[in-house]
Amino acid sequence: MNIALIIAAGSGTRMGQDIPKQFINIYDKPIIIYTLESFQQHPEIDKIFVVCLSGWHDILRAYAKQFSITKLTEIFDGGSSAQESIYNGVIELKSYCQENDILIIHDGIRPLVETSVLSDVIRVCKSKGNAVTSLPYNEQIFKIKDDFSTTEYIPRDTLRRVSTPQAYKYEKLLNLYLKAKENNIGFSKSSYTNTMMCDLGETLYFAAGSEKNIKLTTKDDLELFKAYLKLDRNDWLK
Repeated sequence: MNIALIIAAGSGTRMGQDIPKQFINIYDKPIIIYTLESFQQHPEIDKIFVVCLSGWHDILRAYAKQFSITKLTEIFDGGSSAQESIYNGVIELKSYCQENDILIIHDGIRPLVETSVLSDVIRVCKSKGNAVTSLPYNEQIFKIKDDFSTTEYIPRDTLRRVSTPQAYKYEKLLNLYLKAKENNIGFSKSSYTNTMMCDLGETLYFAAGSEKNIKLTTKDDLELFKAYLKLDRNDWLK
């Protein structure tokens, strides 16, 4: 099976709102539902699991029922960081996943994941054992010499931007998370599944990405999201 694990356990303090950002309504629909709809509508996704902020499980279930997210199977509690939340989800999935199931991990606040991106991350994972969504890096990156100067840059053709969705064979991912947790590897504040895999010496394989696959972190991101939705609506009207 191809199983989605959606991470929606953040409090969203940088958004400056009274509710977690994944539950902010945009055009009468919560952001998390836009995300779940992408997985609900994809023919290769069999089940959806969500790691959610404590106290919001029943609200999420109600929204899932309202918007016909029938693939939603279970909701798990989040952790103190994104990585801890993923770890919780991976551990909880032992009761649901088989050895060679593909687990697709995705940020709940990336609501514009496209069908082609999901398809490619599944395809690459089937072939290589894992897959991370990626894009070329188009900006210049310089190393810091001190607080106000630099003398060295990193050639951008050696860089890739990596985000979610990411896909992994379940049993190997579970074993690596257990190893990482036991040895305190890959659980820093900014860690994620992909960085943990590299910390453990694993090779990652690139899958297709999309510029539309934005992460909603600030109010400006919300305005960009609305603009993308408006563009899509205009396309539908043509």
